[in-house]
Amino acid sequence: MSTTVTQPAPHPLLDLPPLTAERFASIERGVAELLGTRHDVVITQGEALLPLEGCIRSGARPGSTALNIVTGPYGTTFGDWLRNCGARVVDLAVPFDTAVTAGAVADALARHPGIDFVSLVHAEASTGNTNPVAEIGEVVRAHGALFMLDAVASVGAEPLLPDAWGVDLCVIGAQKAMGGPAGVSAVSVSGRAWDRFAANPAAPRRSYLSLLDWKERWIDGGRAALPHAPAQLEMLALEACLDRIAAEGPAAVMARHAAAAAATRAGAAVLGAAAYVPRAAEAAPVATTLRVADASLVVAKALAADPAAVLAAGGGALAREMVRVNHYGPAASPAAVAAALSALATALDTDADTTAAALAAADAAWAASGDQGREGA
Repeated sequence: MSTTVTQPAPHPLLDLPPLTAERFASIERGVAELLGTRHDVVITQGEALLPLEGCIRSGARPGSTALNIVTGPYGTTFGDWLRNCGARVVDLAVPFDTAVTAGAVADALARHPGIDFVSLVHAEASTGNTNPVAEIGEVVRAHGALFMLDAVASVGAEPLLPDAWGVDLCVIGAQKAMGGPAGVSAVSVSGRAWDRFAANPAAPRRSYLSLLDWKERWIDGGRAALPHAPAQLEMLALEACLDRIAAEGPAAVMARHAAAAAATRAGAAVLGAAAYVPRAAEAAPVATTLRVADASLVVAKALAADPAAVLAAGGGALAREMVRVNHYGPAASPAAVAAALSALATALDTDADTTAAALAAADAAWAASGDQGREGA
């Protein structure tokens, strides 16, 4: 008696050959090239909170003192992790609608000379601000502290030069300006950061949070054998992101994000929606936040008008007063900005003439930015 076995049809997302160590290492090199770093790059198999927590738990310990710069919700999270590690934490908090200054950082370091770890978010997509990392890095480097930077929302959208800025730990994710998935992230690690981790008896070992495991089992071993099976689809997506950025050109990608921010601010002003971050120089190009009464209701109406509009209400208490336009990745385009402004205009019951004026202002701002990627305008 014969039995016929039906084989499943080949599937492009399932029937893939194993990701080799050589391919994994080549993707690491692509990340290093994007960051312009000569430091080791570790690609972590999860969302960017994974390497961020790993960096803090490896670099902070009882007896250390950390300066935690809070310019948005993620800074609050970092402070909680630092305290959980037993570190003494000095919080430097500024209003979420502004940026921290290098002078304020210098003052905090002078008041607390024992600070040996500094954590900062480059751009806060949730609040729409961005911080002057180059100036802050100079101050931190002069003090001698280890400098950790969350660059998840800035990579690809604005200049990011971790080596030149004295950043010891630069964490990125693929899900914002890079236009990729949230399930893969990376961190560049300086030599002195590795030394700090190795000297910390509380640093995670044999743990998903352990960066030292990656160094000892992957980097120190010549990247010959992966320590575990990688998240293959996410790794291939990260590789595709790097290829797409290289094809467009990093400068062009950043110009496109800057143009999207300028266009959104200009159009929103005509609609009567004030920028949450008043100073354009302190506003992140990855997302524009706006002050709008009853923001959650406004966003619900806007998405009812256009479910594809790249709009969201602020998180937590900000849901009452903030609308966020997420013009990052493929959505950093004239078409996406125009759709978001049109949906917002509908939600605000704006008349047709004002809506047209807002769209014209956005188009003019995009043109004035000098960006050439105006397909769909």
